[in-house]
Amino acid sequence: MKIAVDAMGGDFAPLEMVLGAIQAIKEQSDLEIVLVGDESQIRQVLKDNGEDNNPRVHVLHASEVIEMNEHPGIAIRKKKDASIVVATRLVREKVCDAVIAPGSTGAAVGAALFGLGRIKGVDKPMIATPIPTLNGITVMLDSGANANCKPKHLVQGAVMGYHYAKLLTGNENPTVGLLNIGEESTKGNEIVLETYPLLEQLKQIPFKGNIEGRDIPKGTVDVVVCDGFVGNVVLKFAEGLVTVVTKLLKDALLQGGLRAKIGALLVKPVLKRVGKRLDHTECGGAPLLGVNGVFIISHGSSKAKEICAAIRVASDLVNRHLVEHICKSIEEEGVNKHEYDE
Repeated sequence: MKIAVDAMGGDFAPLEMVLGAIQAIKEQSDLEIVLVGDESQIRQVLKDNGEDNNPRVHVLHASEVIEMNEHPGIAIRKKKDASIVVATRLVREKVCDAVIAPGSTGAAVGAALFGLGRIKGVDKPMIATPIPTLNGITVMLDSGANANCKPKHLVQGAVMGYHYAKLLTGNENPTVGLLNIGEESTKGNEIVLETYPLLEQLKQIPFKGNIEGRDIPKGTVDVVVCDGFVGNVVLKFAEGLVTVVTKLLKDALLQGGLRAKIGALLVKPVLKRVGKRLDHTECGGAPLLGVNGVFIISHGSSKAKEICAAIRVASDLVNRHLVEHICKSIEEEGVNKHEYDE
């Protein structure tokens, strides 16, 4: 298994990207990593950590970096030697099995589309984000790749999310819900109203109807389908809410006098377990589903822990043949046929 990592993507590149790769190598004995980016900077980090001669860590120089403030489409076309472009090329040429892409989400999606291409029958690849719930994990897509979607795109997302949820949760028949402002099939905007009957027609996917935002943390369904604008707002709100609630709880326990402080010490192990379950960094990143390869998008603020987790997720999805499962199901469901065109 060989994974390409864009070592120059993210706020803490290349230090945290390299440290994450080193950690992953120590965890997985069958793993090789190709760190793509400024060779001198990457090798210095490897040397500082005693890994400069590790035969399972390779460095491939890329002379350019796509910055967060650059227009993704323009930058991808102009910067042919950008680290994310070169890393993606390694998968297309079958040198590597997957890509880890921290940094600009737009640049990552653009690199995947231009470098890997779409799966036949998928018009718009989607980011599938695992969200902790009362029942375990719910996959939400799209969580940021496409602000504007058509009904057929949401149907394709349902199929892709279904297969990712199967591999992620071990559930052989995960349920799918359509995010809406009410449970009734007659509610919602034009897109969801048109999508609902199309999801009902799916042969293999158990569609449970509309769900509301409050149903997501309850784990009412295993897969939530929405457009990327709505999904990204939901995701960022959830991450912010967890941070705020955690801080409020800590402040209340520490500022409540002696009894509160004693109580805080007693419940600290429980709070740690809950915090770990709610911590989005535990997942490392989210796969971009619908492209011809395993492509994991990580937060721009990712540190070593998240990069290591993203590498772990990527290798697992490669071993479980996620892309092949999606290709087969898209064809069997016929969601690329003319009846789904508007």
